[in-house]
Amino acid sequence: MEDTCCINSPLGITKITGNRNGVVSITVLNSPEKVSPIIPESLEDCVLQLNEYFQGDRQDFSLTLQPQGTVFQQRVWKLLQTIPYGKTVSYLELSKQLGDAKALRAVANANGKNPLWIVVPCHRVIGSDGSLTGYAGGLHRKQWLLEHESPYTQERLF
Repeated sequence: MEDTCCINSPLGITKITGNRNGVVSITVLNSPEKVSPIIPESLEDCVLQLNEYFQGDRQDFSLTLQPQGTVFQQRVWKLLQTIPYGKTVSYLELSKQLGDAKALRAVANANGKNPLWIVVPCHRVIGSDGSLTGYAGGLHRKQWLLEHESPYTQERLF
């Protein structure tokens, strides 16, 4: 049986699912959902670490993760976790690291199916030309996350 809770984040209501074996999913919702009045014990550490991340006090997560996906998706998600905080890589770079530069679409597809928002940092993957390409949570959230992690502070120009 899985526990679920919803918390506030700067980017909207965040739904967390998991159990004593680990976190199964973290998603940002586009629909209104009530914030959970009580956080299940199995998800308390995840909620704490996400809040620390949003406050700028955490760059790395130390959670037990249990995402559900194919073997290839699992490989991609594992590789995403090696992208350092404040850095980005292209889909092509990821494909090459997996050993097949032609696997670009498969890598992008696996990236888009990442069930662990922020903790498995798919937002750090960009187009080869530096563009903010596809993001299941919306490009405005991807931009916010990259700016949040940027070592450079700058006034918004637009």
